[in-house]
Amino acid sequence: MAEEIQPKPQTRTPVLLNKIEASQDVVNTAVIIPKEDGVISVSDDRTIRIWLKRDSGQYWPSIYHTMPASCSCMSFNPETRRLSVGMENGTISEFILSEDYNKMTPERTYEAHQGKVTVVLFVLEMEWVLSTGQDKNLTWHCSESGTQLGLYRTIAWVSGLQFDVETRHAFVGDHSGQVTILKLEQDSCSLVTTFKGHTGNVTALCWDPAQRVLFSGSSDHSIIMWDIGGRKGTAIELQGHNDKVQGLCYAPHTRQLISCSSDGGIVIWNMDVTRQETPEWLDSDSCQKCEQPFFWNFKQMWDSKKIGLRQHHCRKCGQAVCGKCSAKRSTIPLMGFEFEVRVCDSCHESITEEDRAPTATFHDSKHSIVYMHYEPTTGWLLTSGADKVVKLWDMTPVVS
Repeated sequence: MAEEIQPKPQTRTPVLLNKIEASQDVVNTAVIIPKEDGVISVSDDRTIRIWLKRDSGQYWPSIYHTMPASCSCMSFNPETRRLSVGMENGTISEFILSEDYNKMTPERTYEAHQGKVTVVLFVLEMEWVLSTGQDKNLTWHCSESGTQLGLYRTIAWVSGLQFDVETRHAFVGDHSGQVTILKLEQDSCSLVTTFKGHTGNVTALCWDPAQRVLFSGSSDHSIIMWDIGGRKGTAIELQGHNDKVQGLCYAPHTRQLISCSSDGGIVIWNMDVTRQETPEWLDSDSCQKCEQPFFWNFKQMWDSKKIGLRQHHCRKCGQAVCGKCSAKRSTIPLMGFEFEVRVCDSCHESITEEDRAPTATFHDSKHSIVYMHYEPTTGWLLTSGADKVVKLWDMTPVVS
């Protein structure tokens, strides 16, 4: 009897729904309009555009508005239809959009910064507009009166900003690789703490208020999950990108993290697993497996008449080992290592096939991503690229 050929299961991937290609320059920020077949984009070409899907299936601008300077960032609140746009000249301009998204009425202008606005965030519950700039200032303004309420000077210019309404904590990620937590009051702020786990600048932040977990992405290609609410100082590393992490968003209903990088990679991380912290790297003057001296250990080299070896570290146990005792490689997904990393021989033997089961899926957007936005109500993801193209993806095949 002939063997029955089983069809291979289809790999689930994001579905490309549409491309918007009419921008003259890089789209720095773009968002999906919930409950509307629409997209709002701001670009280096100084334009704010609102794209609505026509009967032809294509997106055409219902609004095309030119600003006095390049548009560097924006924040959109669907409930109030308030659009806050930060510009290269340090100004933030606010508009109210009509219900049919065919008209944009100027509301207020804030002279917020001395340099380019890097992040702007409208907080409806507080009636605050938070913003950061290349002048290294974090400011917050009253959106009703337009007056500045407070200012905090950061150590480097900020590229990531999140706010927790319940505790009034602002999470600030900067170009030194540091994340700062500030408690904001109506007209003052206090420093809560700072922490640093990245070797490169922080490029993206994502806050999950339910789990009280902060995710930070960096130019060092890594993501760190900081357990703020757990109060145990737990920080879980995720290594799954080959280039700068450009965007992060969390789908709380499925406990999945979506991350994008500038090489076009989209990674979906399953966070509904028990992850382990990566160990601290141990210091030693000789291999902690075979006791061969490392090359700076002159005394042991002389006494044993042996040539010094280069030091490495096992990514699983953190021990200092020589190349001979750590010649093998393995993935360790529960420690965040989705790619193969150096492990010592004894750790390699202890890692089972079950331990190597991936906890992330990898997808190629086929453009260099500069910004991303996820809309959980539809399961759609927006990516804007250095190629001036905005792509819309249906993520329901993978975020489920």
